Amino acid sequence: MSASAPPQNSVRRVVLASFIGTAIEWYDFFLYGTAAALVFNRLFFPTIDPHAGTMAAFATYAVGFFARPLGGILFGHFGDRLGRKSMLITTLMLMGVATSLIGVLPTYAQAGVLAPVLLVTLRFVQGLGVGGEWGGAVLMAVEHGTADRRGFRASWVQAGVPAGLLLATLMFHIFSSLPEKEFLFWGWRVPFLLGIVLMGIGLFIRLSVLESPIFTAMQSERPRAPRLPILEVLVKYPRNVLLALGARFAENACFYIFTVFVLTYSTKQLALSKSTILNGVLLGSVVQLFFIPFFGALSDRVGRRPVYLGGAIFLALFAFPFFWLVDTRATAAVWTAVVVGLIGHSAMYGPQAAFFSELFGTHVRYSGASLGYQLASPLAGGLAPLIATALLQWSGGKPWPIAAYLVCMALITIVSVWLAAETHRNNLTGAPNPSSRGDG
Repeated sequence: MSASAPPQNSVRRVVLASFIGTAIEWYDFFLYGTAAALVFNRLFFPTIDPHAGTMAAFATYAVGFFARPLGGILFGHFGDRLGRKSMLITTLMLMGVATSLIGVLPTYAQAGVLAPVLLVTLRFVQGLGVGGEWGGAVLMAVEHGTADRRGFRASWVQAGVPAGLLLATLMFHIFSSLPEKEFLFWGWRVPFLLGIVLMGIGLFIRLSVLESPIFTAMQSERPRAPRLPILEVLVKYPRNVLLALGARFAENACFYIFTVFVLTYSTKQLALSKSTILNGVLLGSVVQLFFIPFFGALSDRVGRRPVYLGGAIFLALFAFPFFWLVDTRATAAVWTAVVVGLIGHSAMYGPQAAFFSELFGTHVRYSGASLGYQLASPLAGGLAPLIATALLQWSGGKPWPIAAYLVCMALITIVSVWLAAETHRNNLTGAPNPSSRGDG
C-alpha cells in the first residue's frame, strides 16, 4: 500500500485543524467538570447534604466517561468504513449542541427531579461525542506527513486537551468573579452557551481539510473494509487493546485528580479561594501546551516507551508530594503542585496518540486506538474524582489514601507500558504484529 505524502503546508493545516477542533470539544467536556466541582451540587442536588451533593455531581460527571467507550466504538466503526473526516464533523456538532443545551437547563428549584435527569442525558451525549472525536483527530494527524515526526504531529492533538481546559477554566474564572447570587443564577450558563459559537468555528476549520491519505490509499487497494472493525480488533489485537487500556490508568486518573478533584479539595477541605486553585490549573494548562509537544517530539527520537515510562514513574513518586504541597495552603506551593503534576502527565500524554495509533492496522486503526484509549476513561478518569471524594470522607479529610490510589494507578501503567512493543518506527501502511514484544 502506498500513500503519497501531501504538501507540508497541508500537513500543517491538518494538524492545526485537529488541534483547534480537539480544543473546542474538550472545552465543552471540561466545562462540565469545573461546574460539577463548583456549581452543580448546589443547583441540581440541593436537597441532600453538601458531601453527598458533591458525590452526586461527580457521579453525573462520570456518566460522560462511561459513554466514551460507546462513542469510540460507534464512531470508530464508521471512521474505519467511511473515513476519518466525516466522523470529526459529526462529533463536533454533537458536542456543541449538547454543551449549549446544558446552558439553558432548568435547575432543581425550577423543574425538580427532571433537571438532574436532563443534565445526565446531555452529559451522556457529550461523552459519546468526545469518545468518537479523539480517534479521528489523532489519525488525521498521524496519517498525514512523514513517519519521522509522527509523535510530534500527533502530540498537537493531545495539546488540544489542555487548550480546552485552559479555555474552560478561564471562562469559569471570569464568571465566578461575579457576585455569588448572579453567578448561580446566570453566570455559570454563559460558558456553556458559548459552545454553539465555538462549534461553528470548529466546523469551518475542519471542513477545509482533506481526508487521510493513508485511509484513501487503503480504500483504493482494499475497497471492502471489515464489516465490523471492532470485532477484528478484538480478535487480532486483544493484547494491544489491554495494554493501551492499562497505559492510560496513571495518565487519566492523575489528570482528573490534578485538575478536577483538586478544585473541590482545595476549596471545601482547605478553604482556599476558587481563584487560587483556578489560577493554578490555568498555569498548568499553559505549561502543558509546551511540554506535550516537547515529549511527543522526544518520543520520535528515543521511542514511545522510554518517555511514557518516565512520566508514569515520576507521577508514582510525586503522588504524595502533590498533596503535601497543596496542604500547605500557600499559593506558590499549590501552583507548583498542579504545574509539576501536569508536566509529569505530559510525558505520558505527549507520545500517547502516536503510540496507540501505531499498535493497529489501518483498516481497524480508528476502532482499535479509540477502544484502547476510551475503555480507560470510565475506569480511571471518570471514577477518579468520585473515588477520591469517597476516600477523603473515609479518611476523615486526610489525602494520603488518594495519593496511594494514584500510586496504584501508576504501577498498572508502568507494567502495561513495559510489556508493550516499541512502535515509533512502525510503518503505518502495514499491519503491526499484534503480539510482538519489542524493545526498540
